Amino acid sequence: MSRQGVISLGDAFIDYISKDSTNTIFHKFPGGATVNTAVWTSRIGVLSYYLTKLGTDEESAFVEMELVKEKVNVDYCVRSPEKRICSVKVHINQSGERQFHSYNNPTPDLLLTTNDLPEKLFQQGKLFYFGSGTLFHDIARETTRQALEYARKWGMLTAFDTNIRLLRWECEKKCRETVIAFAKQADIVKMAEDELFFLTETNNLEEGLQLISEWGIPFLFITMGGKGSCAVHKGRSIFITGVQVKAVDTTGAGDAFMAAIISRFHNHGMPQDDLKLEEFVRFANEIGARATTKVGAL
Repeated sequence: MSRQGVISLGDAFIDYISKDSTNTIFHKFPGGATVNTAVWTSRIGVLSYYLTKLGTDEESAFVEMELVKEKVNVDYCVRSPEKRICSVKVHINQSGERQFHSYNNPTPDLLLTTNDLPEKLFQQGKLFYFGSGTLFHDIARETTRQALEYARKWGMLTAFDTNIRLLRWECEKKCRETVIAFAKQADIVKMAEDELFFLTETNNLEEGLQLISEWGIPFLFITMGGKGSCAVHKGRSIFITGVQVKAVDTTGAGDAFMAAIISRFHNHGMPQDDLKLEEFVRFANEIGARATTKVGAL
């Protein structure tokens, strides 16, 4: 039987997203970058597994129910009665751009450990995806390293979304060093333009791309909002214009883009020429744009 499935590793959230720019009424959604990506991967039609630690309370049940509804496999999640789901309030400005307003994590040390990882799943999956959302934490960092080790051992493709949230890190230096170290280990890396500037300590796209080319990332994707995105492979940069839509809420657009990219790699393997790579990016631009047309990442 051929290997199938994208394994996503992370921490689940509940997003309380403002209905509009008055920021007075909030809708409840499952969230977190890795959850969003796992769901969009499933929606695109790729077998999607999610690895996380859940609780046994009503909030965890809500997240699990939503994942199951989206046909994301949660059989390998770990349940702990003490675990409480993180939550974040997201405000919306006049142009539909999101602003992370407040963050609450009642059980910050209850995360997946290396012993919680099911190696047998890595033997049957095809692509391993992770983000930086929990890498500030020692336990999560070690678990991610172990997951990467399993992925490499069993010949999986690896994909990393830098997805930087500086407020969660003790300092910029630690964040930059950690994210760069993990980016250098992945086959596929996605980052937003402002994250490229932060990681390379530049404020110019051309200069940032020049510096990041030294990291040896096989396939790099830079998202630039409504301007589109850029794919970098073997020193060549391909710019693809964005799909024009009326943006209502940009929460999760990058996660939808990432899901589209990894689904293409999962289904078609590594693109063998610039035309195929461009096709991957056009599809991702379309999915990312579609995600902005309604409130909520999903």
